[in-house]
Amino acid sequence: MNKINKNDPEVLKIGDTLIKRGERVDLSLKVGALYDHTPLSIPLEVIRGKIGGPTLFISAAVHGDELNGVEIIRRILKRKELNSLRGTLILIPVVNVFGFNNKSRYLPDRRDLNRSFPGTSGGSLAGRMAKLFIKEVVEKCTHGIDLHTGAIHRANLPQIRACLEDEKTRELAQSFGVPVIIDSKIRDGSLREAARKKKVTTLLFEGGEALRFNEDVIKSGVKGCFSVMEKIGMIKKPASKAAKKKKKVYIANNSYWIRSPHSGAVNFFKSLGDNIKSGDLLANVSNTFGREGTDIHSNADGILVGISMLPLVNQGDALFHIATFKDTTKVKKALERYSEDH
Repeated sequence: MNKINKNDPEVLKIGDTLIKRGERVDLSLKVGALYDHTPLSIPLEVIRGKIGGPTLFISAAVHGDELNGVEIIRRILKRKELNSLRGTLILIPVVNVFGFNNKSRYLPDRRDLNRSFPGTSGGSLAGRMAKLFIKEVVEKCTHGIDLHTGAIHRANLPQIRACLEDEKTRELAQSFGVPVIIDSKIRDGSLREAARKKKVTTLLFEGGEALRFNEDVIKSGVKGCFSVMEKIGMIKKPASKAAKKKKKVYIANNSYWIRSPHSGAVNFFKSLGDNIKSGDLLANVSNTFGREGTDIHSNADGILVGISMLPLVNQGDALFHIATFKDTTKVKKALERYSEDH
């Protein structure tokens, strides 16, 4: 007998829409309007299995210029596995519709939506959107996956960020299947923090760069989302997959940033996913004439999980994000196998 789940009732109400079990419905949550009174709404698709189970939200473009998650959700929607879903899947390809339409990370008032949760109904535009999203989506779920990319002009290796102090979150992070997991503390105002306070086990997937579709990252995200659905019992694991050996994932001990010592143009000597040894030459930054160059070296062994994509830098700009592990060689081999699969 299925366990009763208050987040998966016979009839689910989101906004003014009632969705019964076995239904698949598109709907919108109105969040505001443009200057000419053209309404703007957050688009959702809700897929409900005939049999009860967990309720999972997958959200993208909380930062409006982070597009890989949008494509991940578009591809998830086409998969036939959803025809035999247990529980409820809520897909939100674009949360920050204002930023998305302006190709911007932020809202029109320059606020960061992912620093505005849980929000307030009488506050700023960001606060009102955050409040609406928590009320209509997060509070009705048991699990969540928030899809992100690097900020503008930065690229991230596919990775999961999660607060691993919680055992359920740790297990869910490992089930996603990307080789690198970073134990990331909760940030004030983030969707992840607000979801955690609502007791919704939530992961943050990072990969690729803003304003771009990165094919390997998209494939990683799609595969990871379905792995999570398998883990929590929303879809069945194919018999052929069940026989395969579980792939090893690695949790970073720590991570550190390398910043530019002064302004100039940068020549990069390392790439995403590279195995970094302490003291390795990572880059050289020099003036407009290519003189007065300064070599930039790593501080400790690790894996390069984030990198600037812009060759022009100011003093103090972040250039490299390096995650550290007990055995970086094993992580590098896992990354190579993972790349072959994608």
